[in-house]
Amino acid sequence: MNTKKFQKRFLFLILFSLIFPAIAYGQKAQIKVSVYDGLIIGGYVGNGAFLNTIGPNVNLNFKNSKVLFGTMPSLRFQKDNSGTKTKNTFVTPSLGIGITYLYKKLALQIPFYYSSKNTVEDGKWEIGIGIGFKFVPK
Repeated sequence: MNTKKFQKRFLFLILFSLIFPAIAYGQKAQIKVSVYDGLIIGGYVGNGAFLNTIGPNVNLNFKNSKVLFGTMPSLRFQKDNSGTKTKNTFVTPSLGIGITYLYKKLALQIPFYYSSKNTVEDGKWEIGIGIGFKFVPK
């Protein structure tokens, strides 16, 4: 199967599975805006790892669950295998966007990060997956 087609189908499936419960709860769901939620998440994207927190976001609360869409200040861990004489450092700061599903204190995340162009490849958006934990009480 084509990789781009698979990514689109996977993203649609994730979005549908996160939004459907909110629709099913109807009037019981609450939409809020938040600056910080106390989440620490680690995961994988674009042949490297990331460690992030959740920054400013819009979230939908229902029962013990929360769906967040927002920014993700991050540290990316990736070895530069470009083959050029000059190399990027192993740890770089980054800012991503994406969707996070939080159930009680456990979080599952689908982040999107932009990798800028360099001498070897063009810039592109990369999709990842992460899991984390909420440290700040409700």
